Amino acid sequence: MNIYARFFDQDILVHSVEEVIDFLQNIPDLIISQDLVDDIYRYVESDMPYPKRYKIRPRVYFILIKTTAETMDEFKSNRKQQVISAPIQAEVLNRKDYKVSLLTAQKFGWYHCFLTFKRVTLIPGTNKFQYQDTPFEAFIKANNGQECYSRMMEYLKGRQDIDMRSQFPSAKGSSFQFEFVGENLVEDSPEAVLNEEPVSTEISAISETEAEDV
Repeated sequence: MNIYARFFDQDILVHSVEEVIDFLQNIPDLIISQDLVDDIYRYVESDMPYPKRYKIRPRVYFILIKTTAETMDEFKSNRKQQVISAPIQAEVLNRKDYKVSLLTAQKFGWYHCFLTFKRVTLIPGTNKFQYQDTPFEAFIKANNGQECYSRMMEYLKGRQDIDMRSQFPSAKGSSFQFEFVGENLVEDSPEAVLNEEPVSTEISAISETEAEDV
């Protein structure tokens, strides 16, 4: 499997992640972190056939596409026939179908999950209520993203401090995101537990121990 990489009008077809990293090092403002390198490795080694787009800053991205083409000429000559092999087609993929494929991909381990829901809160000094966008995140050990979402919903809807009139997003929407962390969390690492301080909306984060029960 080879990799096509593109940033605006710069593109390249390479045969390894190392060559991708060499290409990315020429992109202004892009920080090549270990997390980025690890994520590219996971994408290349996964069974996911879709292109992947990485955000550098607002409205600025680079894209990676896995392909069997051996040369750039072969890649570009075949891209009109390849459903998932052309950058322009990546923009028009059915986003819901793409998200479903990510949600159901089986990979057991720890996931770092992010969700924003509309929480019903009382307006101070009144008897009226309002919807307030409320972020929530947790580390969850699960088989896939869909299981993470289901367990987060069960946990949040079971909390007595959350009004049941609150509105929760669909797993397919952009308000729910998840990232596979690995089979284990590093003990005592800052990443092993969520923020110890409650978020602004007073939804407390979950520790690693609690996360297993989410």
